Amino acid sequence: MSKTVETFRKELAKHCREFQEAISTQDGNWVVKGFIDNYQNIYTISKDTKVISKIIELMLFPTLSEFCRKYTYKMFLCKHQNHYPDICFIAEDGTKIALDLKSTYRMNASAVNGFTLGAFTGYFRQRSSKKNSLFPYAEFSAHFVLGILYTRTKQMIDEKKVYKLQELQSIVSVVKNVAFFLQEKWKIASDKPGSGNTKNIGSAKNIDTLVSGQGTFAKYGEEVFDDYWMNYLTLDMARKIESDMPYHNLGEYLKWKKKRMYKHKNIVPGHRRIRRIPGARRNRIPPSFSD
Repeated sequence: MSKTVETFRKELAKHCREFQEAISTQDGNWVVKGFIDNYQNIYTISKDTKVISKIIELMLFPTLSEFCRKYTYKMFLCKHQNHYPDICFIAEDGTKIALDLKSTYRMNASAVNGFTLGAFTGYFRQRSSKKNSLFPYAEFSAHFVLGILYTRTKQMIDEKKVYKLQELQSIVSVVKNVAFFLQEKWKIASDKPGSGNTKNIGSAKNIDTLVSGQGTFAKYGEEVFDDYWMNYLTLDMARKIESDMPYHNLGEYLKWKKKRMYKHKNIVPGHRRIRRIPGARRNRIPPSFSD
């Protein structure tokens, strides 16, 4: 990690307290209660994760903008949905840093539902291309995730009811206990795709793993993470090229990689090469093999 990237990481991690203040009340509830119209009618928010994620994202933009003014970064927001990244920061020395905002809810005290970490096809593999990416992937010196964890309220939300402004404090917040963490993408990735049929990288789901950055690839490094996902094939992808899936997890990948290395060097795994004696003729058969 370069000095510029490490400085950015420390500064943004320090700023997380201000994100907390922008999102939560002193008792830990989400400050958002609903939507208000011109007639001061308030409509409650559903527990839909996409709705919650988008609202939190919009609430963080002003605080992130203030962060940039304080530490002299240029900030560029992604203009298209499903493009990468959510935000690009450019330091004074020209270093580009990608930041994705990812939120998920707690399943219990130790685990979350998880989230996706972007595509493992397209811009991830074609790293000099700007297709679906604010800048070519290769131009980013680091890829960070600002993670947002929250707990969904167990209280029933009456989505049919319309509230008046004077009833604001009686409206139940749909989420509470919001917490933030900052980690590089590869450190919190799993070796499994995200949910559904999409070609996205899945995240770790253990809370301590996410916060500490000790995901599946943490001890192997970013190069292994990149190579794993650049060569990963879903079942559909393999079928299209009339091939088998080369691996399903990191353990199988390491074996696959080892076999490829042997194949490249024309070595059969487990076979010991016979060391040639200096000056000996190449076509001479050693005595021990002549019987």
